This record gives sequence, structure tokens and C-alpha cells, in this order.
Amino acid sequence: MPDIDQLLKRILNARVYDAARETPLEPAAALSRRLGSPVFFKREDLQPVFSFKCRGAYNKVYREVTENRVPGVIACSAGNHAQGVALAAQILGIEARIVMPATTPEIKVEAVRARGATAVLHGEAYDDAYAHARELAEREGAALVHPYDDPDVIAGQGTVGMEILRQHPDPIDAVFVPVGGGGLVAGVGACIKALRPGVRVIGVEPDDAPSMHHALDAGERVRLDQVGLFVDGVAVRQVGAETFPIARQVVDEVILVSNDEVSAAIKDIFDDSRAISEPAGALAVAGMKRFAEREGRRSGALVAINSGANINFDRLRFVAERAELGERREALFAVTIPERPGSFREFCEILGKRLITEFNYRFADPDRAHIFVGVQIAGREEEKRAIHETLEARGYPVVDMTDNEMAKLHVRYMVGGHSTSVENEILYRFEFPERPGALLQFLDRIGRRWNISLFHYRNHGADYGRVLVGIQVPDSEKPAFQSFLEDLGYQYWDERDNTAYALFLAPRAD
Repeated sequence: MPDIDQLLKRILNARVYDAARETPLEPAAALSRRLGSPVFFKREDLQPVFSFKCRGAYNKVYREVTENRVPGVIACSAGNHAQGVALAAQILGIEARIVMPATTPEIKVEAVRARGATAVLHGEAYDDAYAHARELAEREGAALVHPYDDPDVIAGQGTVGMEILRQHPDPIDAVFVPVGGGGLVAGVGACIKALRPGVRVIGVEPDDAPSMHHALDAGERVRLDQVGLFVDGVAVRQVGAETFPIARQVVDEVILVSNDEVSAAIKDIFDDSRAISEPAGALAVAGMKRFAEREGRRSGALVAINSGANINFDRLRFVAERAELGERREALFAVTIPERPGSFREFCEILGKRLITEFNYRFADPDRAHIFVGVQIAGREEEKRAIHETLEARGYPVVDMTDNEMAKLHVRYMVGGHSTSVENEILYRFEFPERPGALLQFLDRIGRRWNISLFHYRNHGADYGRVLVGIQVPDSEKPAFQSFLEDLGYQYWDERDNTAYALFLAPRAD
């Protein structure tokens, strides 16, 4: 088992402030009022690279330069770690090469070059790039700076915990830490548990990338088959070999949150500080809100580490759309209403004075119509349930779509329709790397053999494009199509049984 006292000594002696700054611990007045507990943001988004990553990166690079006399460093990253290593190398006057997947957006590549580092584009995915980085480091005698799985990196990140305890000598109930590979939560948790063991250390992960959560449950590191892409700063399939045993000692629990809750947390941070966080940066606030809902008012402080602000501007469109859902201020329903004049008005009268945020309609048949409707609510699950029950009591078939990912990503933006002439249609949702020509390449590969009967694509300003596709595949060709899916190499989901598809899009006989 790791020696927490020895790790504390590493943290107290970490060399970080040549590159990093001591960031403020700021009260969040609006969120404090809402949660009924004193809330504070640890503003790591105010670092020179807009992320805490420069702490661990500098501590590691400094040790390599002063103790091992390395001629240069190599890292693999398409995100905040890349900029942290580049800054450290720039300050220390050594060469840095950052290996990045060839699919990395140009804005991130240029950010590395702006710090004087060399960007090496290699491979389609992180694993390919990391293997190349290791090969370069071994061949050239350069130090490989891992983003989280290194004692010096962990110690550097732990200085965040040291600052929190010094800046808030009054009682702290819990500190919430975003978790990817585990470097930050291991360092912060070790510092806090060594100095104030009564403070709870709570990790927060997206529910579609729960690598630490599952590892702690299993008692060993697990490797996820896939991870979600929205909270890309923590999209790690397996936590570190160095970080996991530390986390087992110092982490009290890991809370999982949805992408909608993360979007709502980005808005909360903006409302209180006028700062815009990246999804990973707002993860801790989302977990804090989930904790406060479960535990109620606390007298001690709740501290959330706002870990970064490196967000592409275009992604804010998606964040804004999903924030209301994350706050439970909007509910989405699919409702079947009679197809006759005045039926929509009757439906609205049942909803009373509630604001209808969205209304999508498509003729289904002479007797009925399916509508996709958004309704503003006050953030209470009971209110959504009451609307559902009221509509059913008046004879309307209702399906709650608030948590249906396909409905939120695609169907709500499509004018639905049931074709009467499409045969053998199957429906799949795909994600693929977003780069120039990617959509055309996708169409070329999927459209060579089978006819596309439905297609919806929407650019969400992210690194990955999302597509909903209907394809006509006879039963005799389904084994070949399944083989095609596996060879395609993209993440995919079979949506044929999705209720949203059945109500709005699935083919029907005349």
C-alpha cells in the first residue's frame, strides 16, 4: 500500500509555482443559497494554461531536468496535459515534443506550438499516439511525462489540496474532485486525509466513463470497453496503476453524473463567477449538487475543484441546450393526441400556465398525431411525474423522453415522419472523429452496398460527429452488415427498439 505520509512530503516539497499560480478559493453565493450549504470553487481554470495540469507537469519535468539531466521530454496528449508539459519545457529551456492523434483539432495543436513545443501527429486514436510516444522516448533517451500515472505528477496535483486546506481553515464537509486517470484525486485526497482526515474526499465521474467508480467497486483496476466523449478531459478507460492504490485509501466515494448535469453545472459556474468551464472542469460541481440533493444542508463547506476552462466555443451550443434538462427545468414528452381541429389547444389547456418550450408535430394517420413536446418545470421530479399522470388521466398515451439520448440528440431536431414505402429498415446511431471530410468518408463507407433511408447529422461543436442513420438491409444480408459494423471502427448503437423511433420515424404499412 502507498505510504500517504511519504506522499504528503512529496506534495509539500513539490516544485510547481515557477509555472503555476496559487488559485483563489472563491465563495459561490448563488449556488450556496440554492443548496443551503456554503459552497466554494477552487479556481484552477485561472492557471496560465487554464487547467491544473501545469502543476504536475512542471513538477515532473523539473525533477527530470535537475536530477536526471534529460535533454528533452515527450508527452502524449490532445488536451490540457499537452499545454502543461509545453509550458514546463518552455520555462526550463528544454525541448518538448507532444505526440497527438492525427484527429486532434487544429486549435489544440496550435496551442502546443504556441508554447514552443513540437507537435507530432501520429495515429487515429490516443493508444496509437501513446505507443509512438513511448517508442520515441526509449529510442532518444528523453523522459516520458505521463498525464497522471507518475509519483511526481501526482505530487504536483496534490498542491491543489494543500492550498484548499490553507485557504479555508474553517470546517470543510467535503471536497469534490473530477476523476479521469486519477492523478488529481490521488494527490488532493492524500494531502487532505493526511492533514484533515475528517474531510470527505469525493471523486466525480461521468456516468458514461466510470473507470474509478467501477475499479473501487471491484477492488481492482478495470478497463472499460468504451467511454463517453462529452466530458473528454476525463474520458479514460482505465485508471492508473499508481493512482488506483492511493485512491483506495483516500477516496470516500465516487459520484456519477450525466452529461446533462454537467451542462447544468457549467451554467451554475457561469452564473456565480461569469467564467465558462470545460465539461471536465464543471464535473465536481455536478457531483456536489448530486451530493447536496442526497444529503441535505451541511454546516461545513462544500468545495468543488473547477479543474479547467479549455472548451471550444462551438460546444457551448450543445451545453446551453442540455443545461435546462440537467437542472430538471425542462421535461420532454412524446404524446399521442387526436387528429382533429383544436386538439393541440385542448392539450395546451391541460398543461395550464406552464411554458411549452418545444412542440414538434408530424401527421401520423387520419385519427391520431404524435407530438414531441418540451415543458418548462421548476426542477422537481414530482412536477414532471404530475404532468405525466395528468395527461394519462385525460386519455393521452404519454412516453417520458427526458432521459432518452437519441430523442435529445436527434429526434427533437427532426420533423419526424413514418414512410409507407421503406422496407427492411434498421436504425443505428454512430459517433466518429470530427475532421474535414469525415462526414463524406462516413457516407462513402456506409453507402456503397446498402441504401440509406434516413439520415440525420448535427455538428455539436465537439471532437466527434453524431449521426443517426436508417439503412435498408434485407434479412439475408444482416450477417454481412454486422461484419461491416465491426470493420467500420466507429462506436455505434442499435436504435431499432427505441420508443422515439417507433413513434416518430419507423415505417408503417398503408
